[in-house]
Amino acid sequence: MAETDPIELQKALKGAPYPADREKLVDVARKNKADSAVVEKISHLGKKSFESPAEVQKAVFGTE
Repeated sequence: MAETDPIELQKALKGAPYPADREKLVDVARKNKADSAVVEKISHLGKKSFESPAEVQKAVFGTE
């Protein structure tokens, strides 16, 4: 699978309400017509709740 692009992640999560749980982020990504790889990555994040887009980005790219 190709590496997730930070810009694609930002586009996928545009309009997401924070704090948000993982399921809400998946819903937002699907509504934003995100690539299936991005949706899959979000759906398998270890945390269940995120306070900000930066927190999601840290979880996706392993910079926690």
